[in-house]
Amino acid sequence: MQKISFEGVPSRTLGFMERRGRYYDVNDIIQSGNPMSEEEKNLFERLDIIYRTLCAVMYNYVPMSGHPGGSISSGRFVASLVYNILDSDIRNPARDDQDIIVYAAGHKALGLYAMWALRNEIMRAFAPSELPEEKYQLRFEDLLGFRRNPTNSLPLFRKFKAKALDGHPTPATPFVKLATGASGVGVPAAFGYAFGALDFYRENPPKVHIVEGEGGMTPGRVAEALAAASASRLYNAFLHIDFNQASIDSNRVCRDGNQKGDYVQWNPSELCYLNDFNVIYVDDGKDFNKILAAQLFAAQLPNKMPTAIVYRTIKGWKYGIEGRASHGAGHKFCSEGYYLACKDFQDTYKTMVPKCEIEPTPEKIEELYYETLMSIRKAIESDGSLRLFADRIIESAKRLNAAGRKPHGKRPNLDIVYSSDSIRADTTPAELRLNPDTTTTIRAALGDSLNYLNTRTGGAFVAGAADLLGSTSINAVNKGFPEGFYDSVENPDCRLLSIGGICEDAMGAMMSGIAAFGKHIPSSSSYGAFISAMEHTAARLYGIGQQNRTEHFGGEYNPWILVNAHAGLKTGEDGPTHADPQCLQLLQENFPKGVLITLTPWEPGEVWPLLIAALKKRPCVISPFVTRPNEKVYNRTALKIAPAHESVNGIYAIRKADGKKADGTVIIQESAVMIEFINKALPRLEKDGINLNIYYVSSAELFDMLDVRRQEEILPYPLREEAMGITGFTLPTMLRWVTGKYGRELTMHPYMKGRYLGSGSGEAVMQEAGLDGDSQYKQIRRYLEGKSR
Repeated sequence: MQKISFEGVPSRTLGFMERRGRYYDVNDIIQSGNPMSEEEKNLFERLDIIYRTLCAVMYNYVPMSGHPGGSISSGRFVASLVYNILDSDIRNPARDDQDIIVYAAGHKALGLYAMWALRNEIMRAFAPSELPEEKYQLRFEDLLGFRRNPTNSLPLFRKFKAKALDGHPTPATPFVKLATGASGVGVPAAFGYAFGALDFYRENPPKVHIVEGEGGMTPGRVAEALAAASASRLYNAFLHIDFNQASIDSNRVCRDGNQKGDYVQWNPSELCYLNDFNVIYVDDGKDFNKILAAQLFAAQLPNKMPTAIVYRTIKGWKYGIEGRASHGAGHKFCSEGYYLACKDFQDTYKTMVPKCEIEPTPEKIEELYYETLMSIRKAIESDGSLRLFADRIIESAKRLNAAGRKPHGKRPNLDIVYSSDSIRADTTPAELRLNPDTTTTIRAALGDSLNYLNTRTGGAFVAGAADLLGSTSINAVNKGFPEGFYDSVENPDCRLLSIGGICEDAMGAMMSGIAAFGKHIPSSSSYGAFISAMEHTAARLYGIGQQNRTEHFGGEYNPWILVNAHAGLKTGEDGPTHADPQCLQLLQENFPKGVLITLTPWEPGEVWPLLIAALKKRPCVISPFVTRPNEKVYNRTALKIAPAHESVNGIYAIRKADGKKADGTVIIQESAVMIEFINKALPRLEKDGINLNIYYVSSAELFDMLDVRRQEEILPYPLREEAMGITGFTLPTMLRWVTGKYGRELTMHPYMKGRYLGSGSGEAVMQEAGLDGDSQYKQIRRYLEGKSR
């Protein structure tokens, strides 16, 4: 082999190929002049002084809570959005057609609350008639509830009925549409919301402005989401990046010139441009003229690509603590540093922030907090020049009304699913009826059912998969719609989303954002072994958000369908890395009642009734577990087993013991083990004259939604106490159904031999696990023999 020499071989710089997105520097944009007058700029400076003071005050009175540094560094560009850019109606937070701001950087919640409360206070002072009813406001009084639990009993919190403001944003707060803050979930969720708005309105859609920092862009799901947003051309999405280089542990998150980054070797401009975004770089994120110039320019870009504005900022600017030290920490309570942080306010308004000369009891601290807020209120009321900002909020609503945004002519209609009597769990449409003794797959039955609903609703169902659209049959959602992938410009009627490829993390969060907009039911699909874990965080945040929205402002949950495909041991050819029995345990009964419903159909005929029963309940997340192989459509009448629509009860008697006293009770869960039981174990038990109660678990959560009396009618507690179980999932998923010590000891599950299983055909893996029909028969006989002793 000839040696390769490295001497004399030049290294080259790899540049970007031609992109649809464009890169701009704000200094080129602003050459034609500043967009603000000097007077206007000075007013924004005054507004920022009040805002920064509010951030300092909030951290002071809720010590060790909140992130003052990033709240302050992002405040100027957010203020420009609020008072210059947004088309929004402060009187009606529920309007679908208005622009929104999403704090993907959920740790900046302190800043979000300060900004919204300041806006509210300006309107209270100068245009009170424009304010909505109190529950839709964020008042100064509500800041008493920052990071407080609703059970907080402090007197002023109770007196003013202050809102309990969560540590990271949730829709319990007016104008907040998404729960954010967990490891990069906010960016893809916001992109999903942008898709919902863009697909529903098409022309002149609402704009979604997303606030994030470079540290919050380091999670992998953000890179996945950037790829998805550009592939779909979500041109109503604007990512505003607070590029301050400081995280909790680092003061150089990204590469900076020739200095390596502690975490990543890109900067936000490079990452966004790589992913085909328009990028506008603002070298001084404190300069209001540059900020506004970039935002106005972004709004006019004609190429219909998503846009990122990267503002170079200083975390904790003028707070007295800068960089990473201000990320999740600030000045000590009523320290000299705190009062220095308030000095600009005191000098500007000749108003002293109240001194802490009290016994520091919770009640006295709350009183002083309120007194401080009232001193800021008094300063605002005394400054007539701030009326400009009230006028801007009024103009914002006028612009929104003048825009006349209307849903497009072919907009989807979900009322057909929720309200129509023609879609019923107990009546399978003729197009979906399956003939007994034919074969199909459970995943195909799900895909076809979703396509039927998609056709009926005019395209309300959209879907994405981790490069597994056809493999998991979720591509059937798109039958009858244009082929390919959704592109807002070139293929807007396609119902399949390209979400970065093999990207379960971003996919789940993005689907939650689509569902949150409320006009679509999205589906995400991948191996149950992967998606149940990787989309768990997004599902949890979505549940939190929907619960808060409905509890505080009414309405119903908006479902997202999280498909656990290729579930169970029948995926054995792919090995134990893919044929994982743990997936159900991660989701079943791990959410508050009504938030998530799992579905475990054992044969294709159960898919339609279970899906419709779940949709009619309107949970936040519906999570079907569907297998890969072809399955027989069973002739239930010939087998003398209950009809498929009985599955909607969540657990049902496949067959009850004949007249005389039952020999025992067997409760079964998961398709593969149930089919083995029906095909192999049951005939032998019948031949032996064994008289059993046989139950199947199709949805724990649907069962939980029945009243207690009905639950007892279906599965009496004495039967649970005597039962043994068979599951293709993990043992803990059976413990609520099998409550007796003896029955639990004999319950069959994939890990009962204390090891992960090997690869091979589904039949071979079932045999290795001891879950094949012959093993089931022997274990049931063992159970019956022991039970009779």
